[in-house]
Amino acid sequence: MSLSLASHSIRAALLGAALLGVGTRLPAQAASTSAPSCSVGKAPAGSRVLVFSLTKGFHHASIPSGIAAITELGASHGFAVDTTVNPAAFTDDNLRRYGAVVFMSTTGDVLDSAQQASFERYIERGGGYVGVHSATDTEYDWPWYGRLVGAYFKRHPAPQQAKVNVENKTFIATRCLPAVWTRFDEWYDFREPPKDVSILLTLDEGSYTGGGMGAFHPLSWYHKVGDGRAFYTELGHTNESFADPAYRGHLAGGIIWALTR
Repeated sequence: MSLSLASHSIRAALLGAALLGVGTRLPAQAASTSAPSCSVGKAPAGSRVLVFSLTKGFHHASIPSGIAAITELGASHGFAVDTTVNPAAFTDDNLRRYGAVVFMSTTGDVLDSAQQASFERYIERGGGYVGVHSATDTEYDWPWYGRLVGAYFKRHPAPQQAKVNVENKTFIATRCLPAVWTRFDEWYDFREPPKDVSILLTLDEGSYTGGGMGAFHPLSWYHKVGDGRAFYTELGHTNESFADPAYRGHLAGGIIWALTR
Protein backbone atom coordinates (compact mmCIF):
# COMPACT_ATOMS: atom_id res chain seq x y z
CA MET A 1 0.00 0.00 0.00
CA SER A 2 1.38 3.40 -0.92
CA LEU A 3 1.90 6.08 1.70
CA SER A 4 -0.81 8.29 0.18
CA LEU A 5 -3.31 5.43 0.16
CA ALA A 6 -2.53 4.62 3.80
CA SER A 7 -3.01 8.26 4.80
CA HIS A 8 -6.31 8.33 2.96
CA SER A 9 -7.46 5.18 4.79
CA ILE A 10 -6.54 6.64 8.18
CA ARG A 11 -8.39 9.88 7.44
CA ALA A 12 -11.44 7.91 6.32
CA ALA A 13 -11.41 5.84 9.51
CA LEU A 14 -11.16 8.96 11.67
CA LEU A 15 -13.99 10.59 9.75
CA GLY A 16 -16.17 7.50 10.23
CA ALA A 17 -15.44 7.44 13.93
CA ALA A 18 -16.38 11.09 14.20
CA LEU A 19 -19.64 10.51 12.36
CA LEU A 20 -20.47 7.61 14.70
CA GLY A 21 -19.48 9.56 17.81
CA VAL A 22 -16.78 7.01 18.72
CA GLY A 23 -14.05 8.40 20.93
CA THR A 24 -15.55 11.91 20.88
CA ARG A 25 -16.76 14.11 23.77
CA LEU A 26 -20.28 15.53 23.64
CA PRO A 27 -20.70 19.23 24.35
CA ALA A 28 -21.20 19.86 28.07
CA GLN A 29 -24.72 21.24 27.66
CA ALA A 30 -25.80 18.16 25.68
CA ALA A 31 -24.33 15.73 28.20
CA SER A 32 -25.86 17.39 31.28
CA THR A 33 -29.42 17.08 32.51
CA SER A 34 -31.43 19.80 34.24
CA ALA A 35 -31.86 19.55 38.02
CA PRO A 36 -35.31 18.40 39.13
CA SER A 37 -37.58 21.25 40.27
CA CYS A 38 -38.10 21.63 44.00
CA SER A 39 -41.34 20.27 45.44
CA VAL A 40 -42.83 20.06 48.92
CA GLY A 41 -44.44 16.72 48.05
CA LYS A 42 -47.79 15.31 49.10
CA ALA A 43 -49.87 15.45 52.25
CA PRO A 44 -50.58 12.23 54.18
CA ALA A 45 -53.25 10.13 52.49
CA GLY A 46 -56.80 11.10 53.39
CA SER A 47 -55.90 14.54 54.73
CA ARG A 48 -58.60 17.20 55.06
CA VAL A 49 -58.16 20.90 55.90
CA LEU A 50 -60.67 23.45 57.19
CA VAL A 51 -60.04 27.03 56.03
CA PHE A 52 -61.59 29.53 58.45
CA SER A 53 -61.74 33.15 57.29
CA LEU A 54 -64.10 35.03 59.59
CA THR A 55 -63.17 38.68 60.21
CA LYS A 56 -64.46 40.87 63.02
CA GLY A 57 -61.98 43.67 62.32
CA PHE A 58 -60.19 44.61 59.11
CA HIS A 59 -61.22 42.45 56.14
CA HIS A 60 -58.50 41.63 53.64
CA ALA A 61 -59.62 41.74 50.01
CA SER A 62 -57.15 38.93 49.28
CA ILE A 63 -59.07 36.35 51.34
CA PRO A 64 -60.92 34.87 48.32
CA SER A 65 -57.60 34.54 46.50
CA GLY A 66 -56.14 32.78 49.52
CA ILE A 67 -59.05 30.35 49.74
CA ALA A 68 -58.83 29.62 46.01
CA ALA A 69 -55.08 29.06 46.27
CA ILE A 70 -55.41 26.59 49.15
CA THR A 71 -58.14 24.73 47.28
CA GLU A 72 -55.82 24.44 44.26
CA LEU A 73 -52.90 23.42 46.47
CA GLY A 74 -55.08 20.72 48.00
CA ALA A 75 -55.83 19.30 44.56
CA SER A 76 -52.14 19.19 43.63
CA HIS A 77 -50.73 18.11 47.00
CA GLY A 78 -53.32 15.57 48.07
CA PHE A 79 -55.53 17.15 50.73
CA ALA A 80 -59.24 17.96 50.66
CA VAL A 81 -60.37 21.48 51.57
CA ASP A 82 -63.52 22.77 53.28
CA THR A 83 -64.08 26.48 53.89
CA THR A 84 -66.19 28.39 56.37
CA VAL A 85 -66.77 31.73 58.06
CA ASN A 86 -69.08 30.10 60.60
CA PRO A 87 -67.55 29.73 64.08
CA ALA A 88 -70.13 27.03 64.83
CA ALA A 89 -67.75 24.70 62.96
CA PHE A 90 -65.56 24.72 66.08
CA THR A 91 -67.02 21.76 67.94
CA ASP A 92 -65.23 18.63 69.08
CA ASP A 93 -67.19 16.42 66.69
CA ASN A 94 -66.61 18.59 63.64
CA LEU A 95 -62.96 19.47 64.24
CA ARG A 96 -61.92 15.84 64.52
CA ARG A 97 -62.72 15.51 60.80
CA TYR A 98 -59.72 17.70 59.97
CA GLY A 99 -55.99 17.23 60.09
CA ALA A 100 -55.43 21.00 60.21
CA VAL A 101 -57.31 24.27 60.47
CA VAL A 102 -56.11 27.33 58.52
CA PHE A 103 -56.89 30.78 59.91
CA MET A 104 -56.91 32.72 56.63
CA SER A 105 -56.34 36.39 57.52
CA THR A 106 -58.83 36.27 60.37
CA THR A 107 -59.21 39.37 62.54
CA GLY A 108 -60.79 40.22 65.88
CA ASP A 109 -62.64 37.98 68.31
CA VAL A 110 -63.91 35.16 66.13
CA LEU A 111 -64.72 32.35 68.62
CA ASP A 112 -66.78 32.27 71.80
CA SER A 113 -65.57 30.53 74.95
CA ALA A 114 -67.08 27.12 74.10
CA GLN A 115 -65.62 27.22 70.60
CA GLN A 116 -62.25 28.24 72.02
CA ALA A 117 -62.30 25.28 74.40
CA SER A 118 -63.06 22.86 71.54
CA PHE A 119 -60.23 24.30 69.46
CA GLU A 120 -57.80 24.03 72.37
CA ARG A 121 -58.67 20.36 72.85
CA TYR A 122 -58.35 19.75 69.12
CA ILE A 123 -54.82 21.18 68.95
CA GLU A 124 -53.58 19.72 72.24
CA ARG A 125 -54.71 16.25 71.13
CA GLY A 126 -52.80 16.40 67.85
CA GLY A 127 -54.56 18.76 65.44
CA GLY A 128 -52.73 21.16 63.16
CA TYR A 129 -52.91 24.95 62.91
CA VAL A 130 -51.81 27.24 60.06
CA GLY A 131 -52.01 31.01 60.55
CA VAL A 132 -51.82 33.30 57.53
CA HIS A 133 -51.01 37.03 57.69
CA SER A 134 -53.55 38.71 60.01
CA ALA A 135 -54.12 35.52 61.99
CA THR A 136 -51.86 37.45 64.41
CA ASP A 137 -54.49 40.24 64.47
CA THR A 138 -56.96 37.84 66.06
CA GLU A 139 -58.14 36.95 69.60
CA TYR A 140 -55.97 39.33 71.63
CA ASP A 141 -57.79 38.39 74.83
CA TRP A 142 -57.25 34.63 74.48
CA PRO A 143 -53.79 33.88 75.94
CA TRP A 144 -53.76 30.28 74.68
CA TYR A 145 -54.30 31.50 71.12
CA GLY A 146 -51.47 33.97 71.57
CA ARG A 147 -49.14 31.10 72.38
CA LEU A 148 -50.50 29.09 69.45
CA VAL A 149 -50.04 31.77 66.77
CA GLY A 150 -46.81 32.95 68.41
CA ALA A 151 -47.15 36.75 68.31
CA TYR A 152 -49.68 39.57 68.05
CA PHE A 153 -49.80 42.28 65.39
CA LYS A 154 -48.74 45.79 66.41
CA ARG A 155 -48.50 47.98 63.28
CA HIS A 156 -47.31 48.09 59.69
CA PRO A 157 -46.03 50.65 57.17
CA ALA A 158 -47.40 50.90 53.64
CA PRO A 159 -46.97 47.72 51.54
CA GLN A 160 -43.65 47.74 49.70
CA GLN A 161 -40.83 45.59 48.41
CA ALA A 162 -38.38 44.15 50.93
CA LYS A 163 -35.83 41.38 51.38
CA VAL A 164 -36.75 38.27 53.34
CA ASN A 165 -33.97 36.09 54.75
CA VAL A 166 -34.57 32.34 54.79
CA GLU A 167 -33.20 31.15 58.15
CA ASN A 168 -33.93 27.44 57.65
CA LYS A 169 -33.34 25.82 54.24
CA THR A 170 -34.30 22.29 55.31
CA PHE A 171 -37.83 22.81 56.64
CA ILE A 172 -40.56 21.81 54.18
CA ALA A 173 -42.09 25.31 53.97
CA THR A 174 -38.80 27.05 53.14
CA ARG A 175 -36.56 24.51 51.41
CA CYS A 176 -37.67 25.63 47.93
CA LEU A 177 -37.10 29.35 48.61
CA PRO A 178 -34.00 31.38 47.67
CA ALA A 179 -31.67 32.32 50.51
CA VAL A 180 -32.74 35.94 50.10
CA TRP A 181 -36.30 36.35 48.85
CA THR A 182 -37.21 39.79 47.49
CA ARG A 183 -40.95 40.35 47.38
CA PHE A 184 -43.74 42.92 47.75
CA ASP A 185 -46.04 42.57 50.75
CA GLU A 186 -47.37 44.26 53.87
CA TRP A 187 -44.80 43.90 56.65
CA TYR A 188 -46.07 43.55 60.22
CA ASP A 189 -44.32 44.65 63.36
CA PHE A 190 -45.34 42.44 66.29
CA ARG A 191 -45.91 43.48 69.88
CA GLU A 192 -43.21 41.02 70.95
CA PRO A 193 -41.11 38.53 69.00
CA PRO A 194 -42.38 34.94 69.24
CA LYS A 195 -40.91 32.74 71.97
CA ASP A 196 -40.20 29.02 72.04
CA VAL A 197 -40.63 28.63 68.29
CA SER A 198 -38.35 27.71 65.38
CA ILE A 199 -37.82 30.71 63.10
CA LEU A 200 -38.07 30.17 59.35
CA LEU A 201 -38.04 33.67 57.83
CA THR A 202 -36.80 37.06 59.01
CA LEU A 203 -37.16 40.51 57.48
CA ASP A 204 -34.22 42.74 56.51
CA GLU A 205 -35.35 46.07 57.93
CA GLY A 206 -32.62 47.83 55.96
CA SER A 207 -34.36 46.85 52.73
CA TYR A 208 -37.57 48.84 53.28
CA THR A 209 -38.87 51.83 55.22
CA GLY A 210 -41.01 51.92 58.33
CA GLY A 211 -39.93 48.76 60.18
CA GLY A 212 -39.83 48.98 63.96
CA MET A 213 -38.52 45.66 65.31
CA GLY A 214 -34.83 46.13 64.65
CA ALA A 215 -32.24 43.54 63.71
CA PHE A 216 -34.42 40.55 64.66
CA HIS A 217 -37.69 40.71 62.78
CA PRO A 218 -39.25 37.24 62.43
CA LEU A 219 -41.91 36.62 59.77
CA SER A 220 -42.59 32.88 59.82
CA TRP A 221 -42.13 30.13 62.38
CA TYR A 222 -43.37 26.75 63.60
CA HIS A 223 -43.65 24.90 66.91
CA LYS A 224 -45.46 22.14 68.77
CA VAL A 225 -48.44 22.80 71.05
CA GLY A 226 -49.22 19.76 73.15
CA ASP A 227 -49.46 16.96 70.60
CA GLY A 228 -50.42 19.44 67.87
CA ARG A 229 -48.47 21.47 65.34
CA ALA A 230 -48.62 25.20 64.60
CA PHE A 231 -47.19 27.07 61.59
CA TYR A 232 -47.48 30.81 60.93
CA THR A 233 -46.51 33.01 57.99
CA GLU A 234 -46.88 36.78 58.05
CA LEU A 235 -46.82 36.91 54.25
CA GLY A 236 -50.03 37.00 52.21
CA HIS A 237 -51.55 40.49 52.24
CA THR A 238 -51.91 40.83 48.47
CA ASN A 239 -53.87 38.94 45.84
CA GLU A 240 -50.63 38.56 43.91
CA SER A 241 -49.07 36.58 46.75
CA PHE A 242 -51.45 33.71 46.18
CA ALA A 243 -50.50 33.50 42.50
CA ASP A 244 -46.75 33.48 43.25
CA PRO A 245 -45.31 29.94 42.91
CA ALA A 246 -42.70 30.60 45.60
CA TYR A 247 -45.30 31.76 48.10
CA ARG A 248 -47.67 28.94 47.18
CA GLY A 249 -44.89 26.43 47.86
CA HIS A 250 -44.18 28.11 51.20
CA LEU A 251 -47.84 27.93 52.20
CA ALA A 252 -48.29 24.35 50.93
CA GLY A 253 -45.25 23.24 52.90
CA GLY A 254 -46.65 24.73 56.10
CA ILE A 255 -50.00 23.05 55.59
CA ILE A 256 -48.42 19.67 54.84
CA TRP A 257 -46.23 19.93 57.94
CA ALA A 258 -49.26 20.78 60.08
CA LEU A 259 -51.07 17.74 58.66
CA THR A 260 -48.21 15.33 59.34
CA ARG A 261 -48.23 13.21 62.49
